[in-house]
Amino acid sequence: MRGLYLVTPNWDDTERLLAVTDTALAAGAALVQYRHKDASPALRAEQAAALLALCRRHGRPLVINDHLDLCRDLDADGVHLGYTDAGIAQARALLGKDRIVGASCYGELALARAAQEAGASYVAFGGFYPSPVKKYSFVTPPALLDGVRPALTLPVVVIGGMTPENAAPLVARGADMVAAITSVYGSEDPAGAAHAFGELFSPR
Repeated sequence: MRGLYLVTPNWDDTERLLAVTDTALAAGAALVQYRHKDASPALRAEQAAALLALCRRHGRPLVINDHLDLCRDLDADGVHLGYTDAGIAQARALLGKDRIVGASCYGELALARAAQEAGASYVAFGGFYPSPVKKYSFVTPPALLDGVRPALTLPVVVIGGMTPENAAPLVARGADMVAAITSVYGSEDPAGAAHAFGELFSPR
């Protein structure tokens, strides 16, 4: 797991959502997380199914935020869970050993260690910077990443107000993926934004 971790915005317009996601995938986004906190169950199922078909065409994985049953029913590639969501072990038991199970660990290395022991596929830290989408009650210091490699073997995702510019030092400190919403979906040039994130992971 390496590169741009694309997270969808709360858009009800499925056609628009698919168009921008398609553009970002074509420009190199490595993974898509479907996240729509305000969607009705019917809209969530419709959008997730359409995104899964799109990701299949691009050969990229789709993970579902929070909704274990939806992930299982669609046979999506995995699920992303927060601290208050169903446990990692429960997700692993429901989805099987081959599915992706991601865990939000905020700014807590101890949570990341616990997630790894429970069978997570990757851990996500953040928010590192102010986000127009998610309002964090804390700030995750970049120095946290310096202690990650001795403690974890899992891929590390960073999130929270990410731009190609401010994500660069986090990638330099060992982040494997950068999660972005607004920097891509809110951009006048989503392809350019996705490409710029991807370039952070290109050999120098």
